Amino acid sequence: LHGNWAGGGPGQRLGAGLGLGGVSTLEPGLRPPSQPPGPRVALKVQMLDDSVESFQLHRAPGKVLFDLVCVHLNLTEGDYFGLEYQDHRKMTVWLDLLKPALKQIRRPKNTILRFVVKFFPPDHTQLTEELTRYLFALQVKRDLACGRLICNDSSAALMVSHIIQSETGDLDEAGSFQHLLHHKYHPDQEQLREQIQECQRDRVGQTPAESDYQLLEVARRLDLYGVRLHPATDREGTQLSLAVEHSGVLVLQGSTRINSFNWSKIRKLSFKRKRFLIKLRSDPVNPHHDTLEFSMATRDSCKNFWKICVEHHAFFRLLEEPKPRPRTILFSRGSSFRFSGRTQKQVIDHVKDSDLKRVPFQRCFSHICLPPPPPGPTEAPPPPSPLTSPLLTEAGYIRNEDEEEARRKKFPTNKAYFIAKELLSTERTFIKDLEVSFPVAVATDESFPDSVKTLLSSHYDPVLEFHRGFLREMEQRLALLSPLTDLWVGGASLLSDLSVGGASLLTNLWVVSPPQQQLTVHLQKHPECLVELERCCRSSRRAEALCRELEQQRVCYLNLNTFLLRPLHRLLHYRLLLERLCKHYAPTHQDFRDCRAALADVSELVQQLQGSMVKMENLQKLLELQRELSGADNLVAPGREFIRLGCLSKLSGKGLQQRMFFLFSDVLLYTSRGMTSSNQFKVHGQLPLFGMSVRESEEEWGVPHCFTLIGQKQTVVAASPNSHRRPPTAPSEEEPEEELSTSRSGHRSNSSSSTVQVCWHRSTGLSMVDCSLAVENQLSGNLLRKFKNSSGWQKLWVVFTNFSLFFYKTHQDDAPLASLPLLGYSVSIPSEAENINKDYVFKLQFKAHVYYFRSESEYAFLR
Repeated sequence: LHGNWAGGGPGQRLGAGLGLGGVSTLEPGLRPPSQPPGPRVALKVQMLDDSVESFQLHRAPGKVLFDLVCVHLNLTEGDYFGLEYQDHRKMTVWLDLLKPALKQIRRPKNTILRFVVKFFPPDHTQLTEELTRYLFALQVKRDLACGRLICNDSSAALMVSHIIQSETGDLDEAGSFQHLLHHKYHPDQEQLREQIQECQRDRVGQTPAESDYQLLEVARRLDLYGVRLHPATDREGTQLSLAVEHSGVLVLQGSTRINSFNWSKIRKLSFKRKRFLIKLRSDPVNPHHDTLEFSMATRDSCKNFWKICVEHHAFFRLLEEPKPRPRTILFSRGSSFRFSGRTQKQVIDHVKDSDLKRVPFQRCFSHICLPPPPPGPTEAPPPPSPLTSPLLTEAGYIRNEDEEEARRKKFPTNKAYFIAKELLSTERTFIKDLEVSFPVAVATDESFPDSVKTLLSSHYDPVLEFHRGFLREMEQRLALLSPLTDLWVGGASLLSDLSVGGASLLTNLWVVSPPQQQLTVHLQKHPECLVELERCCRSSRRAEALCRELEQQRVCYLNLNTFLLRPLHRLLHYRLLLERLCKHYAPTHQDFRDCRAALADVSELVQQLQGSMVKMENLQKLLELQRELSGADNLVAPGREFIRLGCLSKLSGKGLQQRMFFLFSDVLLYTSRGMTSSNQFKVHGQLPLFGMSVRESEEEWGVPHCFTLIGQKQTVVAASPNSHRRPPTAPSEEEPEEELSTSRSGHRSNSSSSTVQVCWHRSTGLSMVDCSLAVENQLSGNLLRKFKNSSGWQKLWVVFTNFSLFFYKTHQDDAPLASLPLLGYSVSIPSEAENINKDYVFKLQFKAHVYYFRSESEYAFLR
């Protein structure tokens, strides 16, 4: 039946229909295929190294263009590859080799076809040619860099080390660090740097061909090797993905395989409109489950996936290319699409039986690396490779000595100067946070007892006044410093009274000054303030409503409890700044002794408040989660500590379903995200930790990263999804295309951008240790943001806190213009191919969301 497949064993036909003869890759040395006379159209093809070649084509089927590409590459085993492009529906499809190419590509001048691997064999040793394995390695490298090939950190580091060895050969530790700084091989490369360098030590002496071989050896064992996901839903509406590989059809949830159907078990594949049907061979155990039905977004996407299945079955299962069916006289039903080309068996037999001459080829540099240095005066430039992009052969931009001198005059380079600027910018943000109108509103509202009003005003007002004076003094000293910038450039120190970086400010104003002794008493009372305020809100609905109203103000971009802990957290910032200054100053520097004394005093104060700080951070987190959860009463229980939250897939009769787990010191909760206006997480179960046991269950359930939680009254089977890819969600839950959104309600716990909501959307997790580290590494300052489709840059005042960036026009603004939650994002340096051409630029990326930001100095860039 046209459009359906009556499956069978190897050698039987799949999707055969009306069409032209078979397509075979031309051998090296043969002339390109002939074309009819007439005007020709240039079609651009992007190779696996990102170079773009142009091929002239007339009225010819797609096989002619494909053969032209293979002849250009001298590629013998071209049948493993294909040409893909985006059609007029913005859907990625394979070029049909039997149909005229120019009828498929409606806008040839604006379309770039991509030459990529189409069929991934289960064993890369079946690839005979070194060039073929090299092209497969380039495909793995591309999939790894863009996040399509998902794997654990160990496998990622191992593969990156093989890629670097293939491209650069042996590198020492310093060379490896520099190479990783300017090249991007993995979304989380910065976190994997030490693992990558450790793996590189074992690659010494390994040839490029050996590196390609070992790379494919690691990659082929990964679940998502060579797999492309096609979104679908089952009959119950569960969001899934379908995929096809050499062995059959796969069903995945997120990046986890939950089912597979081998070719030998499939009787027929078909599609009806948007429905994709898998008919299985009769099973005596389950006679009523012989047909599986999945729904896809459109008929076109459903048919496209069916075509891919037809081709995979034919290539890997048939002994020879299926022959065309005879044309029907009256009418035909369904699609006449069929596979064209040699099967894998035909390719292997052909290479085995042929005495083919191995054609040498030249490997290209990484398409995301800096250009190689120009040849020396006695060297001749190497001949261009068919796999090398012209962009890589051009000389890179080199800043001359005059430009370097101008830069040194414009921007000071002394680190103490920039530490002072960081102190100033973060102090401005800190005071803005203290000035949130919360204490004033509490002091004037009758819902709060007089004792609470007195407690808050007596211990927060003095802290605010002290820091306002501290900021004024700092701004005055920086104003005095401006005309003396050159004194910082050469490394010479200023006079002691102008040393804004450390001793004069942090020593005289914060540690040694008499008001500091009184401030210590106030800071020690802040934990009590938080406890009393929470007690008041629990006993008075009016008081709680007032707090929620205050949080709805645009100026209140965080929840109120976070602001109340700011004075304690600011001590941690001062300690870090003083530590940097002490490392920067030489022991002979006039400010070194004062900085050491200031650091000792601040560290002692932090030590005194450390116990209270930890308890208050835990209380604040419990209060935040209490508002996120529905069905969890009295979450703030005595002695309970928050440990971690994160997404796991829970195994049930419906398969794997995304759940948010919350781990505390005494209990584990698992929840699902509600579809209400508040988007609270509904608690489905609570498992006490007392008496619980945990065991790995991958072999038992056949699900990767699967484990079983055995409680006294309940057993739960869960699987850990990969942290780089979240399972598909319903349309109403999808994140907006532009995540840097206008901040209407801020980053409060009841907004869609709270940390828990972000973890749900991005299938990631967060621990209490992460939260504690985050408060020590807050930052404020100016950044330039690159516009999406323009070379222009927009200057913004940016605050980094609570795992998010908040954007303001200037530091005087009260409310942020927009916010960007960063959980799940990777941080990297833009590649040469991205054509940024600016210093101190870093790149933030999560899937298709990419942002570029530029710093004003190397110090700010590194921070």
